[in-house]
Amino acid sequence: MGTVSGYYGKWVDESLMGTAELFLSLPWFYFLIAVRAFLPLHLSPAETFLLLICVIGLIGWARPARLVRGVVLSARARNFVSAARGFGASDFYLLHRHIFPETFGVLLTQAALLVPQYVAAEATLSFFGLGVSEPVPSWGNMLSTLQQYNVLVSYGWLLAPAGALVVTSVIYWLLADALHSRLKSHSI
Repeated sequence: MGTVSGYYGKWVDESLMGTAELFLSLPWFYFLIAVRAFLPLHLSPAETFLLLICVIGLIGWARPARLVRGVVLSARARNFVSAARGFGASDFYLLHRHIFPETFGVLLTQAALLVPQYVAAEATLSFFGLGVSEPVPSWGNMLSTLQQYNVLVSYGWLLAPAGALVVTSVIYWLLADALHSRLKSHSI
């Protein structure tokens, strides 16, 4: 969305980024809970998981799209893109060869920040009973027993899924950072 918006501009840019601003102005977590609460609760675990992915993707696309749009606007105005356009390069060639490689670093950074946030959102929805149903193991389902204070005090080891969630997020950030460093060293 950000690439299309930044590359083609004009009314396409205004309509897509206006929609993105609407999604950015919404408190996404409360909106996610409200959308999930209105969807059917009695689905198979696979359907529920796919539905959660779709809802989280529908809500969370705006921030990366705005950042990619900025990179595309900058790359579109560069001299080598103007020269390629002057030599008759098609839009597909310009996007594939010159614009997309510029956006990869932003997309990698956004993935490193947003994927752990979305995993935590799924765990939170499952914790409140709006996510994947109980027989399927989910970090939120495993932590839902801790809603009772006496269980929390008596069985502290039940906090292990929360620790696994934190460790997974940190490992994901470290892997993304290592990949970003490797890509940066190869581009120099």
